[in-house]
Amino acid sequence: MSEQRKLYVRSFGCQMNVYDAQRMTDTLAREGYVETDSPDDADLVILNTCHIREKAAEKVYSELGRLRKAQEEAGRQQMVAVAGCVAQAEGAEIIKRARAVDLVVGPQSYHKLPELLAEAEARRSGKAGARAKLVETEFPVEDKFDFLAPPTREAIGKRGPTAFVTVQEGCDKFCTFCVVPYTRGAEVSRPLAKILDEVIRLADGGVREITLIGQNVNAYHGLDAAGRPANLAELVRRVADVPGIARVRYTTSHPRDMDEELIAAHRDMPALMPYLHLPVQSGSNRILAAMNRKHDRELFFEIVARVREARPDIAFSSDFIVGFPGESDEDFADTMDLVERVGFASAFSFKYSPRPGTPAAGMEGQLPEDVKSARIYALQALLDRQKAAFDEACRGRRFDILLEKPGRFPGQLIGRSPYLQSVVVEAPREAIGTLARVEVREVSTKSLSGDILGGEFFAGRPIGETRFIGQSEKLEA
Repeated sequence: MSEQRKLYVRSFGCQMNVYDAQRMTDTLAREGYVETDSPDDADLVILNTCHIREKAAEKVYSELGRLRKAQEEAGRQQMVAVAGCVAQAEGAEIIKRARAVDLVVGPQSYHKLPELLAEAEARRSGKAGARAKLVETEFPVEDKFDFLAPPTREAIGKRGPTAFVTVQEGCDKFCTFCVVPYTRGAEVSRPLAKILDEVIRLADGGVREITLIGQNVNAYHGLDAAGRPANLAELVRRVADVPGIARVRYTTSHPRDMDEELIAAHRDMPALMPYLHLPVQSGSNRILAAMNRKHDRELFFEIVARVREARPDIAFSSDFIVGFPGESDEDFADTMDLVERVGFASAFSFKYSPRPGTPAAGMEGQLPEDVKSARIYALQALLDRQKAAFDEACRGRRFDILLEKPGRFPGQLIGRSPYLQSVVVEAPREAIGTLARVEVREVSTKSLSGDILGGEFFAGRPIGETRFIGQSEKLEA
């Protein structure tokens, strides 16, 4: 594949899929593929899928139908690959339901894409020995990260000053509602040195904020240079020490793995943002046990209290599932009580949907849709009120904002607060990739807006100092 071809990747679901999509793009760039923003002019379309929610899987099949129709109307052929967790869980079903698909590849086999695509092209051209349809959903012995191509400096610059870095994959918790252990496998952590090499490369390309991601990120136990397991607190410290990295985040966490060192990191590391996504799923101990969450509400309250003591300005977000099999009115009331007692800056709530192959799918007490809908409406209304109250409390506060991209109108830039809120300011385009001290003056349902104090920006967070540079000077990306 030496000639230039166009590649379109669409990701569904979590941040790990965004990261995986970028690594697939980087790997295929070596094969002559360049990104395009539209599937209509792509030679290769990859749908990078999520299997956590029922509707997410159905969206994939809907998109495959649209692609097939577009191909027929245009009278052209294009390669179509389905990747990710739906591919892992439903490989044979995808081939059966979607004739437009040439290749199905699970999340642990992305590094094989070049050779798999070559095989798919051989099949199309009728070469002898080519497999009829390609489904690659094994869990290979080799580490895919050793084979995936790193991004070029140009690619890093185009993606902006924030980046995800996968540090851990898989999960050993086996929550009864979750497919992750089956689609991503057991917990595996990348070696600390390899993560730091990737972070250094990203920082050199202009990235200023790193989000460390994993299905159960605070269970990270990658080996250090001496062959000893390092925990997430150690990894955060080492990443924060990389020159140019101003901010560090991590997601998604499990309450059982919030140890004392990680809590202390929130106290001791200014670069670790005061915003913690800590999924609880339910406020009922009975439902938490049925979910096999391995924690109760009392432990969650204890963790919240300990983290707030360590970092008083911290804000929490979480995930909730309503309508889990057997959930009573009293169980749901316990969830509402937990939300009231903790107070969340943001949260995601979902109606329970059975995932094939999970224990919860076969449980008795599956609830009717109208009950789940009423509960999700009540919970989300409460969460929305809490978010609005948190945002309003930010009016008049001063934050360091990482400026990420142009705003809706000329002369505007959009950045992120320490709490992941979108913040709109007036600033020159050259300021993208810098931090600015901003006073929040307006609050809306979608964003904050404010004024840059003193018209100054600072690039990165050099070790031991904060170096300010004025608007008239050259801004370092």
